[in-house]
Amino acid sequence: MKIENSSVAVIICAAGSSSRFGGKRKKPFVDVAGRAAFLRSVELFADRDDVKQILLAIAPEDEELVHVKWGPNLAFFNVKIYFGGAERFDTVKKGLELVRDDIDLIAVHDAVRCCLTKKWLDDVIAAAAETGAAILACPVVATIKEAKDNTIIKTVDRAGLYEAQTPQVFEAELLRKAYQNLDKLDKSKISDDAQLVEALGGKVSIVETDSSNIKITRQSDIAIAEAILKARPKPGAKGPAGPYIEAQW
Repeated sequence: MKIENSSVAVIICAAGSSSRFGGKRKKPFVDVAGRAAFLRSVELFADRDDVKQILLAIAPEDEELVHVKWGPNLAFFNVKIYFGGAERFDTVKKGLELVRDDIDLIAVHDAVRCCLTKKWLDDVIAAAAETGAAILACPVVATIKEAKDNTIIKTVDRAGLYEAQTPQVFEAELLRKAYQNLDKLDKSKISDDAQLVEALGGKVSIVETDSSNIKITRQSDIAIAEAILKARPKPGAKGPAGPYIEAQW
């Protein structure tokens, strides 16, 4: 399967409770090197000609904050905001209902993976257009131990092991079918969208990345993300940056 000149919709997930994060503000909305983490993710997709729809999932209690602080920017980028669910798969399922019928590929992305690069995004979209399903993933380099009651049972062979990242990109109809099958699965064991496609017997391609595609989970991750962004070459300005850019970003 190959989709030529594919049109892409992206579901950006920012509806979680951030229970492990702490602090006064949830992790998608924290400042990372000058602007909110979720806005950095929005920018990457909004800058692409093949992205025709951007859906941002937030929790209902964050609606006022997002509208007041970032409403003009999101309107400029034509972002549609919707309320996510209690679990991540609920959030994505709600987003699928909003994806237009003319969309070929659907990308699902963690709002707090704000260190995603354009090349990785190019590559994973191209791989999904070629194969029907592709995710970013980083080879596991640490020594992995399986333990019980704080005692090591065995050392796990890390050969062939990858840490799944986002975005994860799928042919639109394939992802819809995968979610239609969700109720037949043990939801407590579902941790990403690729797993749902795997449950259908579908094959998911991997586009290899590295650990710099970090997911901000704890307060200490902010400094790491800022260091990663600071170390990368600065892209040149491309077109208008949106209203109130200097005041808010």
